Amino acid sequence: VTGPATFLGEPERKTLELYVGRINAAGGVLGRPLQLVVYDTGSEAKNAVTFTKRLLEQDKVDVLIGGTTTGETMAVVKLVEDAQKPFISLAGAQVIVEPVKPWIFKTPHSDAMAVGKVYTDMTKEGIKEIGLIAGSGGFDKSCTEQAVKLAPESGIAIKANEQYGRDDTDTTPQLTKIRSAGVQAVLFCGFGAPATIVTRNFAQLGMTARLYHSHGSCSAQMIAGSGGAAEGVRLPCAALLVADQLPESDPQKKVALEYAEAYRKAYDEPVSTFGGHAYDALHLYVDAVKRAGSTEPAKVKAALESTKDFVGVDGIFNITPQDHMGLGLESFKMVEVRGGGWKFLY
Repeated sequence: VTGPATFLGEPERKTLELYVGRINAAGGVLGRPLQLVVYDTGSEAKNAVTFTKRLLEQDKVDVLIGGTTTGETMAVVKLVEDAQKPFISLAGAQVIVEPVKPWIFKTPHSDAMAVGKVYTDMTKEGIKEIGLIAGSGGFDKSCTEQAVKLAPESGIAIKANEQYGRDDTDTTPQLTKIRSAGVQAVLFCGFGAPATIVTRNFAQLGMTARLYHSHGSCSAQMIAGSGGAAEGVRLPCAALLVADQLPESDPQKKVALEYAEAYRKAYDEPVSTFGGHAYDALHLYVDAVKRAGSTEPAKVKAALESTKDFVGVDGIFNITPQDHMGLGLESFKMVEVRGGGWKFLY
């Protein structure tokens, strides 16, 4: 809720509080109210470990929802696996669910999916030579690894691969090196404050390449923090951000619009895809409990693994024992920043 990942964690907390209240007002789950216990890690993995122990040993929770960042999630995987309690992560990296970990699930699209969607768009645009820029965090590293791994099969050549430090407030040196490599596009792998720093520096340098972000930037805060510099940035996001632009035939439109309206009414601020990850996690869990007829962890886990055609704001989930995310690439929408807002492309 605080720290560098606050614009991810704060809408997650608000979403959980909003919908736990709404579910309880409607009679709860299996005739009992949900009890929400929230701890703020301050975006620190070590705090995630401390609070996960407390949630498991003292609060004796039935499910954990959180792990806002990849670093926080991966830091607590062993604790959760040993406790044999379902954990639905809200972080993005592929490593969270691949290889499959019996008790770990996730709702956000993976970094591999994000890179795949970006590379598809680059191919459509005739882009073949690119540069990468990322930080040193868990998601950044994983996203960069996926970008390098998937480039050859997409016909993409990576001409520059630059990394900035955790406390850097200027990425001009890294972007200057990328510009010197003569690239057609730049892919930013990261989230939070660096997203706005990279975007502003990119514009200040007058770079003519196209700038892409990963889904870690799918937030109004990125646009606002970047000023006009974000104009033209392309990135893959959940349907939630452009729900009002989707065709009526899209099954996600109704769910996304209802969540967006409820969130705006409750908090007087735009909905965020990160809050959407929490929305899906909570409702996937509630759906699994209802189908299992129990909160017993093993039964809930089995129910989660049999989730079929569940329409969420991140996509349509089909979770199996072999796939603990359950989202296809079609659940990603390619969007562009236009006029200070989101424009749905396809």
